[in-house]
Amino acid sequence: MKKLILVLSILLLIGCKSKNAAVSTVPEIVEMKIVKLGMSEITVGQKSKAYELGKRVLMTCNTSRFKPFTSSEATASVIRNTTEERLTKTCTRFRQYYGAFIDLELVEAYRNNFDQTIVFRYKAAYTKKVANKELRVTLNNENKVSSIKSMDWTDVFPMN
Repeated sequence: MKKLILVLSILLLIGCKSKNAAVSTVPEIVEMKIVKLGMSEITVGQKSKAYELGKRVLMTCNTSRFKPFTSSEATASVIRNTTEERLTKTCTRFRQYYGAFIDLELVEAYRNNFDQTIVFRYKAAYTKKVANKELRVTLNNENKVSSIKSMDWTDVFPMN
């Protein structure tokens, strides 16, 4: 009987320790994945690259010519998905609703600590002031564009 109580006590003690270890690691995982960056925290090279590549995509709407991304500028999936045909289709709709593209204005940037990417949020200016448009350019840890996305501007960046 004493041996049984001793074995159960040891098992209970081991069980309690493993629960405490699991609980103590949870706050590290739940830590902020997305953090807003100050403009001084971003290198000039990163700002310049994101701006130039984002502007190149939107200028396609004005010129109807697109210089494809190289493997040193963008990931394979971005190169594969950013075709002149797709851009022409999108640009036709954009020119109809928003007019000609003018320029981009960097508003803010966020670092995603989970996948080590930086998301640049630009306000896109068009000749028609119908809506505020946003262009998001994401650079991965190799400073390659890993996504480019256009959407309506919202003042709040979703932190999910």
